[in-house]
Amino acid sequence: MTDACTDTSASRSALYTGAVVHRRLKPRAHALRYRCFWMLLDLAEIDDLGARLRFFSRDRLNLFTFSDADHGAGAAAIEPLRAQIDRMLAEAGIAIPDGSVQILTMPRVLGYVFNPLSVYFCRRADGMLAAVLYEVTNTFGERHTYLIPTEPDAGGAVRQECDKLFYVSPFMDMDLRYEFRVSPPADTVGVAIRGVQAGEPMIVAALTARRRALSDGALLKTFLAHPLVTLKVIAAIHWEALKLWRKGVGLRPHVAAPARPVTIVRA
Repeated sequence: MTDACTDTSASRSALYTGAVVHRRLKPRAHALRYRCFWMLLDLAEIDDLGARLRFFSRDRLNLFTFSDADHGAGAAAIEPLRAQIDRMLAEAGIAIPDGSVQILTMPRVLGYVFNPLSVYFCRRADGMLAAVLYEVTNTFGERHTYLIPTEPDAGGAVRQECDKLFYVSPFMDMDLRYEFRVSPPADTVGVAIRGVQAGEPMIVAALTARRRALSDGALLKTFLAHPLVTLKVIAAIHWEALKLWRKGVGLRPHVAAPARPVTIVRA
């Protein structure tokens, strides 16, 4: 019997399961790896997904929930998330009125989530990638987005870079340069970030995952395979911080977030 909630081939939303790897190179070597999952959600499809999936909702408690307050301007937003993204793109001179915006992120699980990084893929009507947005959230309740346009003929892996302007960890300096290598969502998705200081790599973080259709069966299996994973993420962040402190990595003072919530990186 066919699952009535099985994702159709026309859907631009999907489930991705895989792993995250962090490797610190200096001043002390440190590494971690944990299994995780993400949802790739087309902003135009979220309400329809909530209507047809029993275990997924928008802004309502469920096994999995996408909450607009977890992204963009947060609970204080006065416009929908898609409108916020379009406004950011307009500031960068990009318009995709008939295009799509997909977000790769973790949903709330039983009402809780902490997303260190969510990635937006902004496409023109012909499907070509126009920009990638890297939405970073720290454990101090602050959020900042780096908006980086892509080359007009970009295909395959996308390589981008920008200066670090947003405080993320008390164990990491601010004078870093981020180097991104992104494999846009298809059968697999990949996001790798190198933090470089004075030309020397300091830290490497990467996520890799494989696509699965969004269905209630897949969501239930994911929950059983990764129970309360969103709580484990925040717990792991603090546990790894304790281990870094015990290794003698010094604390860096908190730096206020940039006055503007988005940094537009010019080509």
